[in-house]
Amino acid sequence: MDAVRVALLRDVLAGTEWLGATRHFAGTLRGSVVSHGGGLLLVGTPRYEPWHLAAHLVDEAAWSGTPELAPTLVRHGARPSDPAHLAVGLGRLEAARRGETLLVVAPPGETAGEAAAPLLERVCGARRAGATVLSLGPGEGELPAMAHEALPVPDGSELDLDTVQHLVSAAAGENVLPARRGPRRFRDRLSRLADLLTAPPPTRW
Repeated sequence: MDAVRVALLRDVLAGTEWLGATRHFAGTLRGSVVSHGGGLLLVGTPRYEPWHLAAHLVDEAAWSGTPELAPTLVRHGARPSDPAHLAVGLGRLEAARRGETLLVVAPPGETAGEAAAPLLERVCGARRAGATVLSLGPGEGELPAMAHEALPVPDGSELDLDTVQHLVSAAAGENVLPARRGPRRFRDRLSRLADLLTAPPPTRW
């Protein structure tokens, strides 16, 4: 989803709770990685890998001048033979420490049951070690309960999980200038929009 489609989607959603909710969650995400500076870990479930969100966050990190937003994608099925950016396994969660941020993305129902137990144990361990835990997707259960901030996208929502991820990633790259500089000039905002519209699609993922 490009910048124009995100803008159109925001127009459609004007007056709903989604705009405020996704911007608040994105602000928490951005604030955590910028203030702590410890890096962003992004992980999904055994059946759902948020590689698309990872690619968009990499783009937002570059366009906004906020390198802390570029995540490390943690994968359940990572192999040593995979490219370096796809070869990080769940063991990385066990090494998470204070200052790092862990964003867990999961469709409804995929963080319950035995299959999700290893993930939940590692997320719990990361929180105990001091990492900030954010949850995107589940509306109830162990994962949102242990998260410092959660954005639920339950079954039957007006928006699906992929669309919410687009809104979150787009909002995460906004408002990154320190307040002391004052609001961005119109020319700066126009320049960034031009960059968004002319940039090539991500190729890493």
